[in-house]
Amino acid sequence: MRKSFARVGAATLALAMSTATLAACGPGGGSDSGEPTEITMLVLGDKPENGRLEAMLEELNPRLVEEANATLDFYYVEWADWQTQYNTQLLSGDDSIDLITTATDWLFAWENAKKGAFLPLSAEMLQEHAPRTWEQVEANGNWDKATLDGEIYFIPEDNLTQWTNHGFFYRGDWAKEAGFEDGTITKFEDFTTYFKWVKENKKDAYPWDVAGANEAALTGYLQGHTDGQTIQQITAGNYFPFQTTEADPGTVTSWYMEGDELLEAAELAKEWNDIGVWREDALNYDGVTREQFYAGLSGADQHHTQTFIGSIVDNMNKKQPGSDPKFFYWGQENGNFFRDIPTHGAMAVNATSANPEKALEVYDVLRNDEEVYKLLNFGIEGTDYVMTDDGKLGRPEGWDETTDALGSNFWGGRMDEFEPDRVTDAPNKQEIYDELDAAAKDYPYSTLIVNKELIDPYLAAMGGVLSEYIPQLQYGKFDDPAAAIADMRAELEAAGYNDARDAIQADLDAWAETRAHRRSG
Repeated sequence: MRKSFARVGAATLALAMSTATLAACGPGGGSDSGEPTEITMLVLGDKPENGRLEAMLEELNPRLVEEANATLDFYYVEWADWQTQYNTQLLSGDDSIDLITTATDWLFAWENAKKGAFLPLSAEMLQEHAPRTWEQVEANGNWDKATLDGEIYFIPEDNLTQWTNHGFFYRGDWAKEAGFEDGTITKFEDFTTYFKWVKENKKDAYPWDVAGANEAALTGYLQGHTDGQTIQQITAGNYFPFQTTEADPGTVTSWYMEGDELLEAAELAKEWNDIGVWREDALNYDGVTREQFYAGLSGADQHHTQTFIGSIVDNMNKKQPGSDPKFFYWGQENGNFFRDIPTHGAMAVNATSANPEKALEVYDVLRNDEEVYKLLNFGIEGTDYVMTDDGKLGRPEGWDETTDALGSNFWGGRMDEFEPDRVTDAPNKQEIYDELDAAAKDYPYSTLIVNKELIDPYLAAMGGVLSEYIPQLQYGKFDDPAAAIADMRAELEAAGYNDARDAIQADLDAWAETRAHRRSG
């Protein structure tokens, strides 16, 4: 049974039927005739209830009928318990879903490919049914990043410029008053000075209003004070427990288990807690702290570059004029941060799809036809978005993201050439991009596949241990962080850390040997 579908309206279907005879041939390969095929795409996110998605589909689907004799439908995996729901759905055998949003670093693409969730895609199949996509990915040399045991299993979103490296947003005006030249903070631990100033001089504001089981105060420090390289494919609950180092990229380790830097980070977090940087109940608080930042009631916020350039700067300049919003990104001190991998977003074909060729034809249109792309991603011009005289994308007067967002969440095929600048973009967006690009590293393990079936029980047990200790270390709630870390490490060992590490090491060794063989051959 289909669940949570955004259904095409009756008018759309009637129009699609009336135009089906137009599908003689199109760039998507739609040379067939007869009733249009309905293609369903699985996306992540809460299903929109404002009618904007349905209105968009009423305009998009006739175009798809012309191009590929098909219509588009949506299946939403909503954010509540999304990890479990996503993996369960992919392995359910449901043949009503055709296209699946995936990723290798957060949506378990390799694991689901190995479990048979995705249809293998031959070069011939892609060339025939998604020719424009094939040519673009081939030109970028990225098909190998979607290949397992000689088979292509998904299409990388490899033609989109984005930076999802995390860091602090803070107020340059307050930082300047706190004594930082030009209001610019360049070291993680220097936020202690900034937070103290906010605490002492802005009595109504939290220095950093943060909520939930966050680990930013730890990972931000660790990234800037070690050369640890997190293996992004492996999670234990909400945590990423395994790293290598830049100095020794062939050896699996963990900054939760080795070295003194975790203790240094935890002691800094305790100092921040003692200062009163965050609310006392931050660990259990579930309010929207970003709104506090916009209201001048928080000195900092935390997320990634795209959030900063896309909304933080614009909102702060409007809601807190003169606040001079700035961004300090994790690893800024030592250059220990990475470009996004080409498979941070990707699209797969469901292994049980009844219409895999047609699914590829539809995807090829969604990704490469500018008119369809704009409808899918931005909505209807004049209602969902407007274009300014200088070619920037803006919103109509009165538009509110919380109530009016389109919510199509197409995160598996966006293209730079169809992505205009936004009126809300930070004025120095390109300068930020250039600075990051000059210092960032390429993630070295994008094609590493770990046999998680061997270690899932250990990871589950480790996730339980980490969820007990890391949030309390992050918020400085242990009177003796050193004793807490020692206890955590003992419990992680008991949970199977060493066995998991050894299994990952074996996979890393095999992967490195294969790569070396290919280079020498």
